[in-house]
Amino acid sequence: MAFYCPDGAMAQRLQSVVAQLQAEGRPELEQELSITWLRYDRSLLQSAAASDNAAFWGQQPKGACWNGERPRYPASVVKLVYLVAAEAWLQRQLIDDTPELRRALADMIRDSSNDATGLVVDLLTGTTSGPELAEEGLASWGLRRQLVNRWLEELGWPEWEGCNACQKTWGDGPYGRERQFYGEGGGNRNRLSSDAVARLLHGVIAGGILSPQACTRMQGLLARSLDADQRAADPENQVDGFLGEGLPTGARLWSKAGWMSQARHDAAYVEAEGQPPMLLVVLSEGAARAADAQLLPELARQLVQG
Repeated sequence: MAFYCPDGAMAQRLQSVVAQLQAEGRPELEQELSITWLRYDRSLLQSAAASDNAAFWGQQPKGACWNGERPRYPASVVKLVYLVAAEAWLQRQLIDDTPELRRALADMIRDSSNDATGLVVDLLTGTTSGPELAEEGLASWGLRRQLVNRWLEELGWPEWEGCNACQKTWGDGPYGRERQFYGEGGGNRNRLSSDAVARLLHGVIAGGILSPQACTRMQGLLARSLDADQRAADPENQVDGFLGEGLPTGARLWSKAGWMSQARHDAAYVEAEGQPPMLLVVLSEGAARAADAQLLPELARQLVQG
């Protein structure tokens, strides 16, 4: 069962916005784009605290999607998955809560550090990067690398079908055993759908996926400042060129962006005065979309007004 209730008016609005943006000089946009858009009657923040887990997930918000079930390469949006997994491992006492882990989680989310992500993936899976491995060693190493996937599969979310979160993130790309693990033609690359990312972020913001304390910590890392001076001081602020840039003055934002030569993505929860709170995940693929710094802000600008 989907975690949100499809809303016809929202779907019509989303279709109209996508068509308009494509007509403005973005050929093939409809095929290069995945969107999941949810709206809430009240703040989602820690809203799961008042109900048990089953009751919370049964409270379906209104939503709409565009290619929402289609898995795409998520770039740094996968770091949201690894953040939640790390808190889940800590909750089960599978890893130690150390200052170095907390530093890595903060740098992974706030600054989107690939180096920090590498440490987090190593701790989650008990693996390390290095030279190529013989077939038997690679098979054993690869099984450990699938631990996050197996945990997510145990949640039983239909949105996770076709998704994959087992690779580190890179600047130049994988080498050695990491390159072997990518598989022929990169068939084992990370893959996420906007629906899957939306459900994960929905659970984090509501405090319904792990303990309220763990979700509060994750919310703190995902919070973004829309202050112009702070953004100007940090060119990689994950606001400019992404959904946050299209928000009205005074809005509050929690998000994780992803950007590389073939992708520009963002996953955001937004509260803006006079508008219903919304959760918006946008995955856009291709070199043209990666270079398009106006697409995500315009989507946010159009949809925050509903």
